[in-house]
Amino acid sequence: MSAASFFAHPSAIIDEGCSIGEGTKIWHFSHIMSGCSIGANCSFGQNVMVASNVVLGNNVRVQNNVSIYEGVICEDDVFLGPSMVFTNVINPRSAISRKHQYRPTLVQKGASVGANATIVCGNTIGAYAFIGAGAVVTKDVPAYALMTGNPARQTGWMSEYGHKLEFNENGSAVCPESGALYQLKEGRVFKQEE
Repeated sequence: MSAASFFAHPSAIIDEGCSIGEGTKIWHFSHIMSGCSIGANCSFGQNVMVASNVVLGNNVRVQNNVSIYEGVICEDDVFLGPSMVFTNVINPRSAISRKHQYRPTLVQKGASVGANATIVCGNTIGAYAFIGAGAVVTKDVPAYALMTGNPARQTGWMSEYGHKLEFNENGSAVCPESGALYQLKEGRVFKQEE
């Protein structure tokens, strides 16, 4: 790890033995623990904690007050909103150590998790899924799904640019920003490749 390749505010704590990619920025009062792996061009807001053995891809954006616990993997281009929460044990008790029972959580490429959302461990958030603010995710989320509420329920589909998709009777939708075409088939969304 070369400190010259990334920026860390003087108040941030960077433990020995972590890997941090070029162009990453770590802001006030954040703690990056040994054994984690962080990609290039990531951004960590104020008061972020990244635990040992966490793996974050490139261009991951972590807003203020987020703790990323052991067992979490975020692929490239993931957005974690302010004060969102990951868990890593299903049935925690103060008097009983369950560190050997951590359940992995995978957030796939391009997914966004809104402010104050909670992601219960052991689940996968599909690519480009959009978890609304305050939602509580208790099960796997399909790619491109829009999830809202407590417990989170699917209330639509989102484009890679973060727009709600409106499908016609043929199962086609167009992103209003990018112009990309999406198809809905058998309960799954696919982006049409050029």
